[in-house]
Amino acid sequence: MTDDGVPDGAMTGGGAGAELHTLTGAYAVHALPAAERETFERHLAACPSCEQEVAELRATAGRLGLAVSEATSPQMRERVLRQIAGVRQEPPRVTGEPAPVREARGRRRPGGSRRLRSLPRFALAACLAAVTAVSGGAAVWQYGEAQEAREQAQQSRQREAELARVLAAPDARTTGRSELPGGASGSVVVSRDRDRAAFLASGLAEPPAGKVYQLWFADGQKMRSAGLVDSPGDSKAVLMEGRVGGASAMGVTVEPAGGSPQPTTEPLALMKLPRA
Repeated sequence: MTDDGVPDGAMTGGGAGAELHTLTGAYAVHALPAAERETFERHLAACPSCEQEVAELRATAGRLGLAVSEATSPQMRERVLRQIAGVRQEPPRVTGEPAPVREARGRRRPGGSRRLRSLPRFALAACLAAVTAVSGGAAVWQYGEAQEAREQAQQSRQREAELARVLAAPDARTTGRSELPGGASGSVVVSRDRDRAAFLASGLAEPPAGKVYQLWFADGQKMRSAGLVDSPGDSKAVLMEGRVGGASAMGVTVEPAGGSPQPTTEPLALMKLPRA
């Protein structure tokens, strides 16, 4: 057992200990759950290489944050205060009482409880069964939505961590900036050691309605999809999907929403990738 609580040999072998080295990116952007963060911090205290990588990733994340930061609108405070005045406050929750029953109780008029008790037993049971079914269905739906949101958040954290690793990689090399329509520009950062690339854009305008920007790796004459730019803006850094492999260039096209298996328009730009 090492000083950071990791089994002997885990620093050089497989298993959970080896996986600690892969958490530097998520830790640098504060994306680890509390339990994993505590475990990683114990490991970090005894691992100089991870400590250095975390410092580099945090510096890179800070630069990215400054690049995409925007000043708050002067009208935001007034808008928030105006909307607060029109938002209804939720009633206090009562443990064990379904929401539909709470709402019915809050709206009932004098004599309502007597009328409810006067219902035949089977009718009362049917009403309660309906309430339970609605509440149970809503709970299942909410659980599914929450689970999907958690999975999407986890995938987003993993992409952000890998993006930070590519940008901070010791062998990372950047192409020259290429002009894009509307005064925009773009470049590519490539890490051959990690076999990944990132697309950096500045001033990229919104695509036409029903269209999306799609990225491509050029393998000779063949074009291979490398993902979509979901939210264009003044400054954008996108981790390109898939491995760089033997790609010699990358391109940007405008495609129908959802993307295309192959380009349907001429590239807005075609950038030669730096070699190792």
